Amino acid sequence: MRILVRFAAVMLVPTVMVLLMSCEGPRGKAGQDASETCATCHNPEVVDRIAVEFQFSKHHYGEVAFEEAGSTSCAVCHTQQGFQYVVENSVPATYTLNSSTGKYENKYVTVSSQALGEIGCATCHNQLHATYGDSDLVLTTTGPVGMLMWGSNKTINLTQDNSRSNLCVKCHQPRALATSTSLSDGNIVNYDSLALAPDSLFYDSTRTPSGPEIDRVRPSYRMHVHYGVVGAVFAGMGGVEFAGTETYQSSTHTTAASCQDCHMAAISGTSGGHTFMVQGNFNGCNQSGCHTSVSSSDAAYWTTPRANIKTLLNTLADKLNAIGGGQDVLHSESDSEENLWAGLTTGNYDGYLDIYDPSANPEGYWQNPTVSSSWTTDQKAENYGKPMFPSFTNAWIGALLNFQLCLRESSLGIHNYDYSHALLQNSIEQLP
Repeated sequence: MRILVRFAAVMLVPTVMVLLMSCEGPRGKAGQDASETCATCHNPEVVDRIAVEFQFSKHHYGEVAFEEAGSTSCAVCHTQQGFQYVVENSVPATYTLNSSTGKYENKYVTVSSQALGEIGCATCHNQLHATYGDSDLVLTTTGPVGMLMWGSNKTINLTQDNSRSNLCVKCHQPRALATSTSLSDGNIVNYDSLALAPDSLFYDSTRTPSGPEIDRVRPSYRMHVHYGVVGAVFAGMGGVEFAGTETYQSSTHTTAASCQDCHMAAISGTSGGHTFMVQGNFNGCNQSGCHTSVSSSDAAYWTTPRANIKTLLNTLADKLNAIGGGQDVLHSESDSEENLWAGLTTGNYDGYLDIYDPSANPEGYWQNPTVSSSWTTDQKAENYGKPMFPSFTNAWIGALLNFQLCLRESSLGIHNYDYSHALLQNSIEQLP
């Protein structure tokens, strides 16, 4: 027994020595050892506080990283590894023609082995623990952002605040509205073409399944620009810019403020800092050198602008719904857990279309013109028993996209009031 104890003790000594040597680690700034360098960040006032703030961020508690894991196109924004991959490999946000199939393909993708990981510290600071110095906190990317919705033919570059906003815009931008690969070549819809020919027919509901197809994109419940639209609206880009009574220009925010100014302002309650939340926190407005006393009761900078945009959203919603002949075509949801934009319009619209989908919208009023082979016989029968979705013009689809942009940027125009107002007003003028 004594021999075994001595043997165990002898074996333990080298292990302890290795652990002690590991704790010393690389030398830090100005000759600091590892423990001193780590303590620079890992203390109650820095990383520990940031970690608590981050718990209140949707980047942290959202479940989308798990839902989209494995999807090489969705993972570029919804997972840490996917985002790092497209940045490190400078993957362009383009749609490229496949000469073999004659169809366009979205090339802004990661690889399947990197399509995973929750959003975390290393998503935005991917050099953590590389030098144990200030350079570890350098942002993953601040370069100009090619817009996926334009196949990188247009670029967002917000240069204020050392271009930090470009990191946010990299993901918080709309996705492309692409044509059908079965009815067309799968290329993205050029928004300029919608604005230049507003009266042209975009979708013809009278076509027969066996007849000639002229509809390049069939309407569906999820026919939309996705959710991360705020970067495009903030930059004053991305809308269908119909000619109208208003000129397209951006408010001062676009060049004078950064995303971080407001979304990472001094903490107030559960907003600010690394929560990235703004609700009820006006520190960013009043401490960024722009304003001095903005609050939730401020008429000039808060209540009146938001009321104006809500009025325009309501008016445009009525115009969009008019093609239904008395039945809404926009999907409505009053539950704020289900609808992130509940309350932003009187009708509680979420930007979706009220088209039947057995999984996503089983109570949908309108018939889905594209029936999936995975649907059951009963589901197909239920769908065919519903009214056909109406035909619509370029003006209607363009107005719908603008409605989605101005609704889903979530601030009722605060991000870029001038651009939002022009998109909505000119869209309203395009519709009967």
